Amino acid sequence: MSAYTAPLKDMKFVLNELAGLADVAKLPGYQEATPDTVDAILEEASKFATEILDPINYSGDQEGSVWKDGAVATPRGFKHAYQQYVAGGWGSLPFEAQWGGQGLPKLVATAVEEMLTSSNMSFSLCPLLTQGAIHALELCGAEALKKTYLGKMIEGSWTGTMNLTEPQAGSDLALVRTRAVREGDHYRISGQKIFITYGEHDLAENIVHLVLARTPEAPEGVKGISLFLVPKFLPKPDGTPGERNAARCASIEHKLGIHASPTAVMVFDNAVGYLVGEENKGLSYMFVMMNAARFSVGLEGVAIAERAFQRALAYARERLQGKDLVEGASTVPIIRHPDVRRMLMLMKSQTEAMRALAYVVAAAMDFAQKVEDKNQRQKHQAFVDLMIPVVKGWSSETGIEIASLGVQVHGGMGFIEETGAAQHLRDARITTIYEGTTGIQAGDLVGRKIARDSGATAKALVTELKRFDAELARSKNPDIQAMRPVLAAGTAAVADCVDYIVANAGKDVRGVFAGAVPFLKLMGIVAGGWQMARAALAAEKLLSGDSNFYQAKIKTARFFAEHVLVQAPGLRDTVVKGGAGVMALSDEQFLAS
Repeated sequence: MSAYTAPLKDMKFVLNELAGLADVAKLPGYQEATPDTVDAILEEASKFATEILDPINYSGDQEGSVWKDGAVATPRGFKHAYQQYVAGGWGSLPFEAQWGGQGLPKLVATAVEEMLTSSNMSFSLCPLLTQGAIHALELCGAEALKKTYLGKMIEGSWTGTMNLTEPQAGSDLALVRTRAVREGDHYRISGQKIFITYGEHDLAENIVHLVLARTPEAPEGVKGISLFLVPKFLPKPDGTPGERNAARCASIEHKLGIHASPTAVMVFDNAVGYLVGEENKGLSYMFVMMNAARFSVGLEGVAIAERAFQRALAYARERLQGKDLVEGASTVPIIRHPDVRRMLMLMKSQTEAMRALAYVVAAAMDFAQKVEDKNQRQKHQAFVDLMIPVVKGWSSETGIEIASLGVQVHGGMGFIEETGAAQHLRDARITTIYEGTTGIQAGDLVGRKIARDSGATAKALVTELKRFDAELARSKNPDIQAMRPVLAAGTAAVADCVDYIVANAGKDVRGVFAGAVPFLKLMGIVAGGWQMARAALAAEKLLSGDSNFYQAKIKTARFFAEHVLVQAPGLRDTVVKGGAGVMALSDEQFLAS
């Protein structure tokens, strides 16, 4: 079974040539992100992922987390790995120094997060949720809560969760029933939450639950939701964990994948909780966590795709089967067969496109937070808001496709657990579901991000893509020239869809939303094609260096254009013309046979 190796060469290329790390490092507070520092961080993260996390990934999947009498034991090796994670300061990278963070850009933390997820997705989910809870507390928590909890959570000795879902309230949070009754300086929280990632575990000394609940006087619907901090152990005056709170794990779910990550059913029985921010504004606070988590889930798609590709490539280079179609004489490794080569190229090119887009969006997050010019901040934030559902939805859907291709490359052995290929497909399957399904991401993209502002941000992206065509036109490379008309057609397809959505969202809302997921895919492959074309131009200028790597980058970009980006006009037709077909049958006609 092949070991994970971080794709540092491609990561550094994307960081420097596409995401603009040098410009990000000039932002206020990011001066420590020097090339030497970033290289050292990436090298050490690579070692941690390969030497500590990857060896316990398969065994953790086979063993799983185990619940007994309200307590959860994680698989062998996880607690030791988490101790090393904390000792290495990996959870503190993107947070402010005043709370114990290292103050590094989101862009740098994104590359590290990809490595941790590729090597062991189940393990990485605990830090992922903790970081979302930290963001919510940083932005919305009272000073006293920050002083008590942020340092411990950033350090990693305490972990965090999001408690949204209830048996009757999945994506529709208006149905939340968990109650919060004020009692002096705190509240008493009662209710049940399900699907709580790392809601109970043995990795850290305390767990900080952020819980959506309603006060008795709260209005109905989402306007009556508040956010509360409910610790597993109530901190003593000296900050150490004290009395056990009435927040308990009733069970953990038995899942298709991510077996080592405990997904808990949490019961709050008059538990002590503390209001985060103001009453009845919990949904807006929760979206701080949700948006961070949605970006990270999109990055999970990238990470799983990379891991599945590495495993499939190693197998294809070793597995001897069949004759060469031209030379014919002896049995050859299956990588020599055109269809296997096609699958590997689909895996490689889409993974690189997703990585490039995710890192570029991470850089935009840094600019939106740190750039001094208000108009520039708003411009970058608008781009981030537009692309978050694309990163989450397109990357997670594509990650599943790539993991499935990985099984196919293995042939019959891919269906056997011992090769490890099946685990990637099982683990990837959740990514299009949690933190908002692909349909929810697509609805957000079409409704909030395009129809609401008459497509202004999307049209600005189209303008940028058209401007970029002039850069492509200056290239003399035949591979780059071959990409140019395909990207132009993709740009036109996006423009047509944006016009259609803006014109019809008010009068044919069902028809528009019926094409929302195809439109999200269209946005993903065109944005990915844009980044691959940018990568090809950058590689063309660097060919005198590592020519093998840069030539491969250009060839891979052309493959993406000719095998993936060419889907754009067809997707445009589906979005613009296909809505009526989706709604054509009555409910009863689905039963007709």
